[in-house]
Amino acid sequence: MIGAIDLEAASGPKRPRHPITAVSHDATVDQGTKARILIVEDDHFIGLEIEAALQQAGHDVVGIAATAAEAEAMARALRPDMAIMDIRLAGRRDGVEAATILYAELGIRSLFATAHQGDAEMRRRAAATRPLGWLAKPFSPSSLIEAVKAAIAQL
Repeated sequence: MIGAIDLEAASGPKRPRHPITAVSHDATVDQGTKARILIVEDDHFIGLEIEAALQQAGHDVVGIAATAAEAEAMARALRPDMAIMDIRLAGRRDGVEAATILYAELGIRSLFATAHQGDAEMRRRAAATRPLGWLAKPFSPSSLIEAVKAAIAQL
């Protein structure tokens, strides 16, 4: 399960949390099946698990952000096709606020991952971002990949 600590997956080399470098970005998703994805998750181990599952499925993870500010900076610099957005983030702003900026300023939509998907107020706030879907935590790697596949179909 993603959301449970997997020490084997976490023991690999650490990658910088701020890989902000200029890259070229093709506006289309590769044949509608692969995507460049920004992970926005404040739990380092969960972020690594999501990254490993996405890479194994052939997706390009452009980075992992722990805060709304990091997500915004990385999205501006790296122009992902989509974001996997946790709702509860480190810092004062939440994932809905980050997703709102990503969508309004950059046109980047989010697949929300949360343990609080029954929160009606949160869903109301998130509606303006045209969510690519909702993924209930904890989730399995296979349900993550299926949700990403469905999200890519909407891009």
